[in-house]
Amino acid sequence: MTFLSSFRAAHPRSGPLLALGLVLVGSSSIQVSAALSSSLFATVGTLGVSGLRMAVAALVLLALTRPSLRGRPPRAWRGVVLYGVAMAAMNVLFYAAVQRLPLGLAVTLEFLGPLTVAAAGVARRRELALPAAALVGVLLVAGPVGGVDALGVGFGLGAAVAFGAYTFLAGRVGDDTAGLDGLALSVAVGALALLPFSVPAVPRVAAGGWGVLVVSGLLGVALAFSLDFLAVRVSSTRVVGTLFAMDPVTGALVGAALLGDPLGVRAVAGILLVSAAGAATIWVAGRAASGAADDAIDTAPVPAPLG
Repeated sequence: MTFLSSFRAAHPRSGPLLALGLVLVGSSSIQVSAALSSSLFATVGTLGVSGLRMAVAALVLLALTRPSLRGRPPRAWRGVVLYGVAMAAMNVLFYAAVQRLPLGLAVTLEFLGPLTVAAAGVARRRELALPAAALVGVLLVAGPVGGVDALGVGFGLGAAVAFGAYTFLAGRVGDDTAGLDGLALSVAVGALALLPFSVPAVPRVAAGGWGVLVVSGLLGVALAFSLDFLAVRVSSTRVVGTLFAMDPVTGALVGAALLGDPLGVRAVAGILLVSAAGAATIWVAGRAASGAADDAIDTAPVPAPLG
């Protein structure tokens, strides 16, 4: 039993709360990374930056975990490869959507993926209100949009499918592997999938840009993906799927803090609604986990007395 499995069994109510902290830190890392790497988009390109960040993260994670390539069953390898492909597709399709749609709409469409995973995992119909409330909050944060590009919407929905697969496969790879070695291999797969974009971008990176890419890759991919992965391990894909609504919220807050973007009444209301949905999700998941643990204790066999 791993440390995370032991923690989850010993502290069933704390898992969802810990997941919230992990998602918040990971989401903040992604937004700060995006703000840093945006300075390279004009010269390197969004897809080139995305591929190079993934390559940096893969090298770091592989060096830290040193995963073994032997002894893994075919199911584990399928999960690793699919997880990596989902990471790559999520990046490519989201950036393709952003080039044709307002950022708020692209973020909202992408969130439909983990929202669907969260909705599919509910035990009672009334629990659908929580991911639905998170979606409404995301819509409020995103704000109104004008004309819609059909191809952009298609890219956004594709990003949603990839983000949903990323959420679901984090749980599967976590179950099939120990520690972060499965994640490291998946990030490497994602980096390989993005080579057609990253290799041609290398000559366009100025000397000072490599430092930005390294920091951006460490924060926005290596750290953020690791924290998402651990969040699923200590809670569930349903909980984390709802908590991913924090991504556009932290984006709005980072934009206000670092870029001076104003936060209107609509955005503040959306932030409060997403926060309330996240808090309710943690409370419901904590109660369910605690109840399951109590039931396991009640039904455990009582050892016969000695003698």
